[in-house]
Amino acid sequence: MTTMPKATRFRIHLPVARPAPAPPASSRLRQPADPADLLEPQDDGFGPDIFPTASPAPVSGATPAQDMAPDAEIDAIRREGLTGRQLRLARRMAEKHQIPATSDFDAVRQLRRAGLDPFGRSSVLDMVTSAGNMDGGGGETGGSRALAPVPQDPQLPRTISPAQLPSPEVRAERSHASDIERIQRDIGRRRRRKMLLLWARLTIFVGLPTLIAAFYYAVLATPMYATRSEFVIQQAESPAASGLGGLFSGTQFATSQDSIAVQGYLQSRDAMLRLDQAVGFRRHFADPSVDALQRLEDPKSIEAAYKIYKKNVLISYDQTEGIIKLEVSAPSPDLSAAWSRELIKYAEEQVNHLSERLRTDQMSGARDSYDDAEAKLLASQRRVLELQEANKVLSSEVEITLLSSQITTLETQLTQERLALAQMLSNPNPNRARVEPVQRRIATLEDEIANLRGRLTQDGAGGRSLAKVQSELLVAQADVQTRQMLLTQAAQQLEIARIEANRQQRYLSLAVAPVAPDVASYPRAFENTTVALLIFAGIYLMIALTASILREQVSN
Repeated sequence: MTTMPKATRFRIHLPVARPAPAPPASSRLRQPADPADLLEPQDDGFGPDIFPTASPAPVSGATPAQDMAPDAEIDAIRREGLTGRQLRLARRMAEKHQIPATSDFDAVRQLRRAGLDPFGRSSVLDMVTSAGNMDGGGGETGGSRALAPVPQDPQLPRTISPAQLPSPEVRAERSHASDIERIQRDIGRRRRRKMLLLWARLTIFVGLPTLIAAFYYAVLATPMYATRSEFVIQQAESPAASGLGGLFSGTQFATSQDSIAVQGYLQSRDAMLRLDQAVGFRRHFADPSVDALQRLEDPKSIEAAYKIYKKNVLISYDQTEGIIKLEVSAPSPDLSAAWSRELIKYAEEQVNHLSERLRTDQMSGARDSYDDAEAKLLASQRRVLELQEANKVLSSEVEITLLSSQITTLETQLTQERLALAQMLSNPNPNRARVEPVQRRIATLEDEIANLRGRLTQDGAGGRSLAKVQSELLVAQADVQTRQMLLTQAAQQLEIARIEANRQQRYLSLAVAPVAPDVASYPRAFENTTVALLIFAGIYLMIALTASILREQVSN
């Protein structure tokens, strides 16, 4: 038996299919590796040369040579730049041929040593027995796996004619189209399911409550008749007013506080209780003819009645024009007009009360000042009268004038008597009978003059001196004059205050009189149903958004 000098490795190209473009992950998982699809030769990337890490086949009967260490071969394979797909194919090939491999690169190394294409989908090369096995000496090599040259004889295996299968591109396109169609059907089915679920929810949570509200407003609700009226609060301001008061005189700013006060009073419980006492407000709304939602269930409850009062008595104040608008709703037209007139009367009473209190506050000070000045004037006059009665002097000036004239007369007489006495005494032998009377008259005149002068400045048995009486009377009379002046000023102030109070007078002027309507104003079925629809839709939208956010948070 001849021995071949050296084993030669041949590259045998079998008809295999060229690799098709990578299909989607879903279709790639469903398609098994079918060797029948490999119809064209597979190029390993090295051309006609042998693998760089492959070793030449050993001589028959000898052990395969180990020219390179496994680590060096693995490093050389890493430097080849193989793709992940090629490494996965190598690992599958190694598992198929039951070749143990520690890594993808080790699988490539061992497949190449075994003479297999690491990047094919099926085995492309069968193990060729060594020359010794072909001659029947297989026991010498001990199971070596070296490749022998293929003899060129008719005994070689023939290529299998390719089956008439669709090309990979066509099959990939069909698979892709079927996947897209299936996904579209699934998306359409999910959309229909979601739309049905959405319509069901909208019908339950929005449509049904809206229908109930529409039925109530159109059929069950008691018709309410609204009477509208308008009035304005004006001020009797004088056209001659000046300053800031003149700027705002006659405008809505002059009576804005009064308008707001009247509006607050008409919306108070006091106005509701007065209206109930006058026309029986609670009794009419507690009538069984009123529907359940608008009916007053407990007529004795003030709070429940006040809620219905605020709902049916609407008062608004237009600050730009200063007009108060009143709208009163009642189960009957006449009742609505009567209630409106009654509330306008309450408003007018409140305006008059505010005006009267303002007038009283403004005139109270002037009135008190005038009364005090008048009382003090009367007291000073009484003081003068008491002094006159006590001193028995009507006027100190008159008394002084009278005494002064008397003293002057006596002084004149005394001078004449003294001249007559001097003439008598000038005679060497005066007549004693004529001299003594003259002397006695002179002495009498002197005493009288001294007495009169004493009455002017000295207190005597007859009473107080005229000087003291005159001083007290002058003081009392000056006080009377002062009090008289103060009283005059107080009277002027009182008159001015009265004029100012008249200017501050407020009165209610009715712009639109209440007239009983002939058509019910409430309920407004279409508007109220639309509002109910929007409210229910908004509530449903908020709940749906909240549930979606919570679901997303929980899933994450």
